Amino acid sequence: MATSLSVFFTALLSIFTYTATIAQQSQAQPAQNQAPSPASDACNGIFLTYAYTGGRLIPPNLKSDPTQQPYRFESTLTVVNNGLDELKSWRVFVGFENNEVLVSASNAVLADGTSLPAKVGNGTVFAGYPNTDLNTAVATAGDMTQMSVQIQLVGTEYGVGDPDVPMPSNISLVNDGFICPTPAKQGTNKMQVCCTKDSNFNPNTTLGEEFLPRQDGDLTIMYDVIRTYDTNYWAQVTISNHNPLGRLDNWQLSWDWMKEEFIFAMKGAYPSVIDATDCIYGSQGDYYQGLDFSTVLNCLRRPTIIDLPLTMANDTNLGMIPFCCRNGTILPPSMDPSKSTSAFQINVFKMPPDLNRSQLSPPQNWQISGTLNPDFQCGPPVRVSPSQFPNPSGLPSDSTAVASWQVVCNITQPKGASPRCCVSFSAYYNESIIPCQTCACGCPSSSSRTCSTTTPALFLPSQALLLPFENRTKLATAWADVNHLRIPNPLPCGDNCGVSLNWHLYTDYTSGWTARMTIFNWDDTSFVDWFAAVELDKAAAPGYQKVYSFNGSVLNGVNNTIFMQGLPGLNYLVAETDGADPAKDPRVPGKQQSVISFTKKNLPGINVPAGDGFPTKVYFNGEECSLPKVLPSGNSHRLGSASITSVLIAIIVLMLIQQ
Repeated sequence: MATSLSVFFTALLSIFTYTATIAQQSQAQPAQNQAPSPASDACNGIFLTYAYTGGRLIPPNLKSDPTQQPYRFESTLTVVNNGLDELKSWRVFVGFENNEVLVSASNAVLADGTSLPAKVGNGTVFAGYPNTDLNTAVATAGDMTQMSVQIQLVGTEYGVGDPDVPMPSNISLVNDGFICPTPAKQGTNKMQVCCTKDSNFNPNTTLGEEFLPRQDGDLTIMYDVIRTYDTNYWAQVTISNHNPLGRLDNWQLSWDWMKEEFIFAMKGAYPSVIDATDCIYGSQGDYYQGLDFSTVLNCLRRPTIIDLPLTMANDTNLGMIPFCCRNGTILPPSMDPSKSTSAFQINVFKMPPDLNRSQLSPPQNWQISGTLNPDFQCGPPVRVSPSQFPNPSGLPSDSTAVASWQVVCNITQPKGASPRCCVSFSAYYNESIIPCQTCACGCPSSSSRTCSTTTPALFLPSQALLLPFENRTKLATAWADVNHLRIPNPLPCGDNCGVSLNWHLYTDYTSGWTARMTIFNWDDTSFVDWFAAVELDKAAAPGYQKVYSFNGSVLNGVNNTIFMQGLPGLNYLVAETDGADPAKDPRVPGKQQSVISFTKKNLPGINVPAGDGFPTKVYFNGEECSLPKVLPSGNSHRLGSASITSVLIAIIVLMLIQQ
């Protein structure tokens, strides 16, 4: 009996030991190697899962306003490729909706190029990094490490505490050619969806191609590795503008190094800050102990690159790169194709464990900006077929890059962003100028103490257009008094725009009409090779004939848009300058002006004063300008009283000058 009990307990102990061993092995397995939930077995496409794994209240404790109470959240986003084709450059949208601030994300970056921490309360798109592609079960014998990825998310959300769960509104695959139904919720803390191929989608790539095709965009950036060594490589960065109205002045390009890389040397451009401090006191200094860091250009994790001036184009040390050294100006191809590209070369040093020639990784989170230019949002780098370059020796053969990545940037309007230029309207049948809108280009937060940020701007006499806003007050209030218009208290704030344009309806007759456009530069920066564009109503645009003092043309492929630039020798819009006597005279804006003629032939029904003669959109150097909300009226302040009003205004101006 004792022997039987001993055998029994020995067997029981073995079972417990085996069970414990299996449990330990299971816990030791990385989360990414775990098999997907059973629901994914029924999915023959891309299976997405979002699971909230935990959270807690964090300071400050805002009992008085629970909606603003911050909470930490932790969640896991899982992407599994259950299909038959490799998923290249995967991208997944997560519809966050609780004012989330994302602090960290493993195995992914934000597809819009934003560095963490980042506000993602309106939803965001994740892109794979460092592994951008997901292989198939067939090609990997079901290896989950190659066909799936888990993204561990940590961040802050507002107003959703225990027992409620801060779940997103949606998850979906962003890659072209897939359809994702509404996600199914599993309890309160998990949602999942199976995205399948769209049978109606016609891809522009052949199945089995090694690289994704190059994409179109307003602006594209190529990162081409042209020479590679064990510890470092040379890359050429090429910025190309494809938008007929896009432009960059004094461009600044930035990115994030993800693997402790640093910039040793450059040609054709330069870092905005030369600083090797982070390398000297960091791991780079420990590894490269024999390297002279006094010649290292930049060790910042997020460097900012700027273009070189024209004088450096033929410099043997810093220049001699095709399309380099243009003072940061990239023009639209419609203006000058030869000036729509900028390029430079960069020598990048790597860190362990990436010390071999083939271990190459581009930087992430690209952003590019200019001075008075549109805003661009850039996607993640996508591996494409190696670029080819003309042989520098002149031989009829091309050299091929070692590896190439493409970054696609598109013009966007960030939420809450203000324009940087504005438009005023005037007409021959009304003496009042309808000025730029109040705070058209934004107002400082302190403005409300001295002026109204919401009161409409006061109508102006034509003389006021030549004066800076701070010098218009007496003239504007006198004009309002003469015309019996209400003078608000406090007065409206200014437009705060560095550039303003006036569109004046000059004449209107039976067979045609004319307009006069004036550009004012109130900024301290002059604009070389400036351009402006106006989009007119379809009833008026076909009648365009000629711009007299500018180069003008109708843009092909752009709706009813007239493109204008300075004539040779007149392509320089000077900055604002001091008056003749700075002690008493107001500053003088840089100015360019031209008359534009239109015909009414074959355009029945066109009504110029009623609105057909005014633009619906105006651009300056690629930036869309703020337009007035009203048009000049033909029912008041007409020419009948012109002589009396003009005399009064002349007297007022004379008095102001004497003061």
